[in-house]
Amino acid sequence: MRKSTRLTAVALIATFGLLAAACGDDKKSEGTTAGTAGGTTTVPACPENTGPAPTDLKLGVAFDTGGRGDGTFNDSAGLGADRAVTELGAVKQEIEAVNEQDRQPNLEALVNAGNSPVIAVGFAFGDALANIAAANCDTVFGWIDGYFDAPNIKTTGFAEEQGSFLVGAAAALKSETGHLGFIGGQEIDLIKKFEAGYIAGAKAINPDIVVESQYLGAAGDNNAWGSPDKAKEIALSWYNDKDVDVIYTAAGGSGNGTIEAAVEAGKWAIGVDSDQYNTSTVAGAKDHILTSMLKRVDTAVFEFAKAVKDGDLSGGFKTFNLANDGVGYSTSGGYLDDIKDQLEALKAKIISGEIEVPTKP
Repeated sequence: MRKSTRLTAVALIATFGLLAAACGDDKKSEGTTAGTAGGTTTVPACPENTGPAPTDLKLGVAFDTGGRGDGTFNDSAGLGADRAVTELGAVKQEIEAVNEQDRQPNLEALVNAGNSPVIAVGFAFGDALANIAAANCDTVFGWIDGYFDAPNIKTTGFAEEQGSFLVGAAAALKSETGHLGFIGGQEIDLIKKFEAGYIAGAKAINPDIVVESQYLGAAGDNNAWGSPDKAKEIALSWYNDKDVDVIYTAAGGSGNGTIEAAVEAGKWAIGVDSDQYNTSTVAGAKDHILTSMLKRVDTAVFEFAKAVKDGDLSGGFKTFNLANDGVGYSTSGGYLDDIKDQLEALKAKIISGEIEVPTKP
């Protein structure tokens, strides 16, 4: 029977406890260095896990703050988990971090529930994942937006700058004022990839175009992902006072504020991660979402689950980019129909290496 269980942190913790089963000393090496969007982490390594594959696929998904319903990053991960239930027969458990202190207990709870793989959705899980994975060598972990050189952690990164280049080009081609905007969440290297690609794509079309940029918080400020009012205030000021007519926001749930501002001002917004033309809950949004930069977190989550079902219990790293459809842009609404050929030509040049997209503004 296929079933999905959505559990709160309290329910999982009460049922399964918080103490991770530690591996013996013979199962640890001196450790490896792991790279994250926020820095590096040293991870005590487990031995290679050669199987066998679990008889029943139990998939645990640890969402970061915002959880399902954010319309972007977490929702995309959730769609991948849903696909694993439908296509792989997985039993699924989901848990959301209400705040940053929840991340490690949430991973522990999912491990103790018997899930494998356990997927950490977001770069901010780095330190928590290092601790839990080293103590649970028989569990396979997946991590979105980070890198661990560990035998039981599958990690993945995305070429966000490539997809952002294409929506930046689209913005420049559709702009009537030659004035664009970018709103980021935390001011960290990961989000600067979105900004860099967007600006580069816009300037590839119009070298004289002006792009306003502003971030909603410093590194570590989790409010940056959940401040739609702040994003709306910035966006309205640009739309109304600076003649900006297209704004791209890479800030999780805060992006709903930009969409609201676009609706009120009669201008364009560009979504991120998911196709926000189809996922946004903002009234009237479909008339004002020009496109979305697609970050296929759903594909990554599904591939984590499929690998474990197929018996691949090893760690490793994979990059999702334009070449493997790991990033891209949406065409919902038909607003890009008249410029799609130009965007596809740019996409081909990026894939071939003729265009090298910067990762820093």
